Amino acid sequence: MAQQDEGRREAPAQGGPDEALDREAEEVTLAVMAASRLVVALSARALAAVDVPLTLPQLRSLVALRTCGPIKLAAMAATLGVSPSTALRMVERLETLGLTDRRVNPDNRREVVLRLTPAGEELVDRVLGHRRAEIRALVARLPAQERAGLVPALTALTAAAGNLDPGLDPAGEAGRLAGVVDDPLNPAP
Repeated sequence: MAQQDEGRREAPAQGGPDEALDREAEEVTLAVMAASRLVVALSARALAAVDVPLTLPQLRSLVALRTCGPIKLAAMAATLGVSPSTALRMVERLETLGLTDRRVNPDNRREVVLRLTPAGEELVDRVLGHRRAEIRALVARLPAQERAGLVPALTALTAAAGNLDPGLDPAGEAGRLAGVVDDPLNPAP
């Protein structure tokens, strides 16, 4: 009987610290996923409020261009996590709508540099403004104590993401490595 017990491991006690941590982590995960769905829904509503037919990935592309400024096509693809051919098709659609401008980099004719047009900037401002107003209205409905608790929690969550999304810190090292350029189409001293 002793030999039979040698191969067995003792199961952790029910309700131990690891199990409590797992439950808490799962509750936080579900809450973050629900909040993420809410933000996506608010983004979709903000897009529906404008008169330009865009998808959420197209909006993300426009926001990346606004955040990073003029950017190489290859860097745009890397920032969005898509292939260069997918990024090119998206840019072509956005260019057809008059929202982006695509030009050859005068310093390296093999590179294409993208930037928002004034119409693209105005559209991004309208969509993000609409989404911000809706989020602000939701936040205003929360009791002050719950509102105050959101700031450190969301800040910590964003910090924990680190360099997962270069868009979280466009001025940081991740943005530089992604190929963000100052403005090769309009060189200024």
